[in-house]
Amino acid sequence: MKKLNLFVLGILTMTLLFGCGSSAAILSTPIENIDNTPLKFTELSENESKNWMHLDLVKDTIPGMSTNIAYNEVIKNKKGQTVIVAVIDAGIDTNHEDLDDVIWVNKKEIPNNNKDDDNNGYVDDIHGWNFLGDTYDEQLEYVRIIVSGNTGYPRYAEAKAEYDKEYQKYSTLKTQYDQIIQQITASDKAVANHLNKEYYTKEDVFAIKTTNESLLKDVSVIKQTYGFGVGSIKETIEAINYDLTQINERLTVNLNKDLKGRKTGDDPSDFTQTTYGNNNVNPVKKEELHGTHVAGVIAAERDNGKGMNGVANHVKIMALRAVPNGDEYDKDIALAIKYAVDNGAKIINASFGKYYSPHSDKVQEALVYAAQNDVLFVGSAGNEGLDLDKKSSYPNDHKNGSEIIDTYISVGAINSKYGSNLVASYSNYGKKNVDVFAPGSQIYSPKPNNEYDFIDGTSFAAPAISGVAALIRSYYPKLTAAQVKQIIMDSGLPLSTKVTVPGSQNSVKSFGELSKSSKLVNAYNALIMASKISN
Repeated sequence: MKKLNLFVLGILTMTLLFGCGSSAAILSTPIENIDNTPLKFTELSENESKNWMHLDLVKDTIPGMSTNIAYNEVIKNKKGQTVIVAVIDAGIDTNHEDLDDVIWVNKKEIPNNNKDDDNNGYVDDIHGWNFLGDTYDEQLEYVRIIVSGNTGYPRYAEAKAEYDKEYQKYSTLKTQYDQIIQQITASDKAVANHLNKEYYTKEDVFAIKTTNESLLKDVSVIKQTYGFGVGSIKETIEAINYDLTQINERLTVNLNKDLKGRKTGDDPSDFTQTTYGNNNVNPVKKEELHGTHVAGVIAAERDNGKGMNGVANHVKIMALRAVPNGDEYDKDIALAIKYAVDNGAKIINASFGKYYSPHSDKVQEALVYAAQNDVLFVGSAGNEGLDLDKKSSYPNDHKNGSEIIDTYISVGAINSKYGSNLVASYSNYGKKNVDVFAPGSQIYSPKPNNEYDFIDGTSFAAPAISGVAALIRSYYPKLTAAQVKQIIMDSGLPLSTKVTVPGSQNSVKSFGELSKSSKLVNAYNALIMASKISN
């Protein structure tokens, strides 16, 4: 469920190769005990942009989780217990300035003595475990299914058809983008030469008067390029080249039948082989950002004057590197879940997923094991704008149409603006199979090497929920994982706003029809409900 941010993809149908409305926002919140004063619609300030997931719909007119109010009015000076949250993801920068004090340390293990001191099967697992070893690039699962040649696999034909479709799609995109970048680059050079300056403005271009037909074509190309709304022509070229890099990566890595990505020496189909990987849970490449982002949303150190505030304040992040640049292996996920449970995690965050899972039964066994040990599992719904009631994604907690555990939360993503476009256009949804929504778009969070960036996806809505769950388990430790799930679902804001359905342009439904709870998570309400139930 890797999200490709192809910024010009939606524009291609209109301006491809330069061949020659959303609904009105809702103006009030139909929520019990919230007044009906019309909401303001203004651009977020810099501070609001960096912290919007913590803000309040009524007080700030921004649909965050009311985390700040929760700290000010509910938590106050209460003492909380430390909660271990396992993050199964890409590598996490354990030395980041906003994370270094919240990384879990296995106190039963003596660092760097090359011994398994705690006899848990993993040598020197100080901060968690790296089930990928040195692996970074990987194929998508349906590619691996084809490569296996196992035509007896029930979904082999489906996997083959999807591969053919996707390979053709990205091959076509590559051709189109190559042509576009060549045309814009050539026209940019021609216009710059005509104006006798390398860096020109939009006004410069629109002021050009010429009868030279060749130059007129170049000017037309540049005028249309400004229509992309990215910025200068140089910035637009950079953005398109970034898209092209993602397209090339899809073709040469994720869809590459010949790729031999796994470097751990084990057989990923043999679940009896468990001693592989290593104890280095940090990213192996600069581009490996995802895990650090996710960990930051949950637990970036609060009020330390750096970066941003995570949701929870009494958390230790257990780092489990199991998600490559491609689809994860079922064995790695099952073992990571078991590791998290056996080593004290009370919440597992899973900001990953796929639509084929040859060993989904093994992963579900691990999920049941987590449930039996009172561990809450929080998963991202996915970023393809799909109805998960109609298409299964993995991992999941349902079998033959019924939930097998009551400790699994599936999370969709919203944007920062309340109204018809509240639900992120990329977010998966489902009245049965997505439980709740949370902030997920343009979330400011750490990335490796003491840097920060804005990023979006259901991958960042899930850790927002994990953070709220950690707050509940910290301050009300008597509550079970199942109770925490129910509190999160029951205490959210029951919005009845009409929203555009993800993956469509014209379909509109009530927000409540897109998830099982019909709610938007709210930390303030959740903590109040937790207090009442706990007492």
